[in-house]
Amino acid sequence: MFGIPGKQAVTLTPKAAAQVAKLMQSAGHAGLRIGVKKGGCAGMEYTMEYVTDADPNDEVVEQDGARVMIAPMAQMFLFGTQIDYETSLLESGFKFNNPNVTEACGCGESIKFG
Repeated sequence: MFGIPGKQAVTLTPKAAAQVAKLMQSAGHAGLRIGVKKGGCAGMEYTMEYVTDADPNDEVVEQDGARVMIAPMAQMFLFGTQIDYETSLLESGFKFNNPNVTEACGCGESIKFG
């Protein structure tokens, strides 16, 4: 919807692609839908959910066996985002490196777009 021909809306690091592919295989899902919703101290939060079917309006990104769907209302906010998967001593999870974010809260869960 907001794409540039020949350029994916989002990219996945090898670790993120491997994790999404692993989750797809283990649970039999068609992919992972990402979006944004109002909430948190900075105004918006990322959402993630497993899906069995892509919505016809989703932007579908396939990379290294992983499939990510971007919800229609989130496409303009997520364009150009790199999704990574990080593991530390205390936690592991997906990290969004989004050039569209102008502000984030201290905990990193909430974001603001300019």
